[in-house]
Amino acid sequence: MVIDFKSGKIVVTPFELVVRLNGEHRVTLQAQSEAVQLIGKGANVISVNGSEAKWSIKLDNEQQLQQIAAELGCEIL
Repeated sequence: MVIDFKSGKIVVTPFELVVRLNGEHRVTLQAQSEAVQLIGKGANVISVNGSEAKWSIKLDNEQQLQQIAAELGCEIL
């Protein structure tokens, strides 16, 4: 599944999540599904905390967060 948001694209499979940010540097963030936490209640944030990396990104709206949760099969905190 591909989700467009104002800063780029999010590619989600049941096993991983890839965020591709727009801009000159074309930053790509990738995480395995077990390292992903979805934070709702107005925050609408993807948070990744793995042994090698830690990052987070704010989404445009809760609908995007719900789509990611459905694809990954995880809950929104």
